[in-house]
Amino acid sequence: MRIAIGSDHGGFELKQTILSFLHEMGTEAVDFGTYAPEPVDYPDIARSVALAVAKGEFDRGILLCGTGIGMCITANKVPGIRAALCHDVFSAKATRNHNDSNILCMGGRVIGPGLAREIVKTWLAQEFEGGRHKRRVDKIAAVEEEFLASRERDTSGRC
Repeated sequence: MRIAIGSDHGGFELKQTILSFLHEMGTEAVDFGTYAPEPVDYPDIARSVALAVAKGEFDRGILLCGTGIGMCITANKVPGIRAALCHDVFSAKATRNHNDSNILCMGGRVIGPGLAREIVKTWLAQEFEGGRHKRRVDKIAAVEEEFLASRERDTSGRC
């Protein structure tokens, strides 16, 4: 499994911990930045990771900022991304099993490294259950498609 991981300054320290943990588990992880604790804009990092996951270059992604909220909001703007903010193990399991999430978001100022490792371990180990959940995930994709189609019609020059 290939993981794209990124953080802003608020999630930088936790990202370093998670990167080490992923390597210990034998999971390939590519760091999309930031590479230092100086302030950066989280949408830039979230966009890069989300696009790489949406294009299929990586199996999943992990994004960290101070709360995880900004990263999650930004990543979910990319079609095909189902980013989930998780600060507990139950949510990490449920979002993979039921929502087929492909990006995990966490807050470096919200949770500690021990819990973050457990969340990552749980999230990576889970599979999408399909069944009734597939129908719901398909409806999420339909909302994206409907929006993109309406946007295309709006820009086609028709009034």
